[in-house]
Amino acid sequence: MNRWRKALIAATVGMAASAAFVVASQPGQAETSLVAKYFCTGGVAGSSGGVQLEALVTPRLTSAGMLDVGWSIKYLGGKQFGSPGFFPKGSTLNLEGTVDITGAWDGQLRPKGSQDQAELVPGDFLKLPSGLSDAGSVQRSGTIRVKPAGLVVRFKPAKGEVTVNDNKLVTYSSDWYHHQTSEEYADHIYDLHTTTQKDGIAKLEFKGTKVAYIGRREPGLGPVRILLDGNTVTDPVVEPDKDRNGVPMTGTRSKEVLWESPELEYGPHTIEVLNVEAKTAHVDAFRVTTGEITEPPSHNEATCTLQGDPGAIEVNVPGATPTQSNSPSTSPSTSQTPTRTPTTPGTPDPTNSSPYSHTPGPSHVSVVTGGVRTATATATVTPTRSPKPTTTKYVKAQVAKTPKGGVDTGEAPEPASSSYGLIAGGSLLLMGSATGGLLLRRRQAAHAGGER
Repeated sequence: MNRWRKALIAATVGMAASAAFVVASQPGQAETSLVAKYFCTGGVAGSSGGVQLEALVTPRLTSAGMLDVGWSIKYLGGKQFGSPGFFPKGSTLNLEGTVDITGAWDGQLRPKGSQDQAELVPGDFLKLPSGLSDAGSVQRSGTIRVKPAGLVVRFKPAKGEVTVNDNKLVTYSSDWYHHQTSEEYADHIYDLHTTTQKDGIAKLEFKGTKVAYIGRREPGLGPVRILLDGNTVTDPVVEPDKDRNGVPMTGTRSKEVLWESPELEYGPHTIEVLNVEAKTAHVDAFRVTTGEITEPPSHNEATCTLQGDPGAIEVNVPGATPTQSNSPSTSPSTSQTPTRTPTTPGTPDPTNSSPYSHTPGPSHVSVVTGGVRTATATATVTPTRSPKPTTTKYVKAQVAKTPKGGVDTGEAPEPASSSYGLIAGGSLLLMGSATGGLLLRRRQAAHAGGER
């Protein structure tokens, strides 16, 4: 009796362990990642040196039959992407990566992400997106290899205007001096730059679509000349000692727009204010405007090169079950599912004519570096079935069921037993074993007491 009880307990423990293994392979528990490092140059990465980034690349199979590839990005080192100009709140930093897909697929995914920025001045650090992602529909079983490739960084400036005052990018010849002004004049931030020297120059470098020169109108000021991108654009000269109608001033007006450019093509520009005579000239501020820009400008674009070989991640999509055709045939079909580029989520695929529809089953994800498997995980996937009936024909199976490891005869394998049945059966056996053991012990105790 004791040997039977031990055997029953061992069987129960074994069944419980099997049930626990099945539960551990439920969806969402398999996410294997690899690290890719990039070196970015040009555009918002600057003209000297470069910016280093690190991307954590994580592919996963979803229950909707999608291969989703997510990236998380961070800066490496102290150098970061910088603002190329003066911009109001709302500019965006846009990143787009490339992931090469080979094996059961041949194509690419394009993980994308963007991050809104606060108000910017030239050189301000730009915040990175919290993550990038893209997904494609899994339409074929087999092994898919996921490998990160290139990365592009684009900056899109926000529409609006910024007033520039005493910024480092405003340069003055040595004869200009800076001084505070009283509140009664209401100059911008209550200060001015002033010169009394002939040919004194104040210069601003900016990126935008329009610029304005702001100063005072008052008696005694000398004429100034405006140069835009090195070319004189004011002839005759600007006369701040007169009002807009050319009438000599009798008082002082502050924050006057003394000159404004026409609409410019977005890009880098310069504006210069030249004092024509040995009279007083003021510069209060400049106003830089950026119009509506639909696409990120190419001259703000940074290109990022992959550093070294980060390896690849292999995803094993579960086997497919052929759909039986109503029309009999005497020979197997020779048609193949066409190779195609994965689609993005939510986009219907009009070319989907695959004769296969996947059945639920385990899939495997692993990291491969130089052909060596370094990590393994498991997830369950239920890809989407084809919405149309297929015309592909198959030969009737010669055996009732396909043996494990045998040749596929065209009939679906016998479905696997549910893990819930194993768990329930193991639990009942365990409870029965425990109850039988207690009854046996009580019976032995009662018997022993009778002999006394």
